[in-house]
Parts: sequence; structure tokens; C-alpha cells
Amino acid sequence: YEQREVPPHFAWHLVQSNQAVLVDVRSGEERAFVGYVPGSAHVPWATGTALTRNPRFIRELEAKLASHGGKNALAFLLCRSGKRSALALDAATAAGFTQLFHVVEGFEGDLNDRQQRGTHNGWRFHQLPWVQD
Repeated sequence: YEQREVPPHFAWHLVQSNQAVLVDVRSGEERAFVGYVPGSAHVPWATGTALTRNPRFIRELEAKLASHGGKNALAFLLCRSGKRSALALDAATAAGFTQLFHVVEGFEGDLNDRQQRGTHNGWRFHQLPWVQD
């Protein structure tokens, strides 16, 4: 793993032991439709079906993490596959967040050769906790 990446099991272990916060950076639509990790914070990196970049991402992230240490909070960013969480991590690090990591594989995992997710990796594939509304 790269320096700022963590595997799903590691992230869940620290989150469930209250040592870190899990921040879902997917859109609200994705969370509702696909499911989400119980107790996770939600700060969308992009919004709507067109996934327009959220201009308030850094401010919203800081507000969500305020009670956990703000820009020094230990937090893990989670998206569908790990791509948006990596972009969000870069932006947040540039804005002064010091202990953020992104969860590799994401919630649904990488695409397989048939362009389907969830068949070989990802949060759900590893049978970590998640719920659906």
C-alpha cells in the first residue's frame, strides 16, 4: 500500500474501536441506492448524478471532524472504488489535514473483466458492516 492508503479491514478495526472516523465521500444518491457503512460520516466529494465537484468539501469535512480533532483527526475516506477518495485526500491534505487516509478498493471494489464491481474486492466483498435504506 502507498503511504496514505489503508485496506478496508484495517480502517474498520480503527473505526469500530473509536480511534478513527470513516468519512463516506460518495454522493447522497450513491449512499441511498448502493448502501453505506453504519455510523460513517458523509461529506460528498461530488454531488448529483453528474458528480459535480462539491465546492464546500473542505469546509464540510472540517465541520464533520471538528469534534474529533478537526484537521488533526484520524479519518479514513471511502468512495466507490478508491479513485474519488484519493482525489479528496489530495485536496484535504493540501488544505492542512494531517491524518487522513483513503480506503483502497472502496465500498464496491474494482471492476472485473465484465465491468462489474464487488466480485473480487471492496468493503462489501470483504463482508464488512454495511446497511441499505
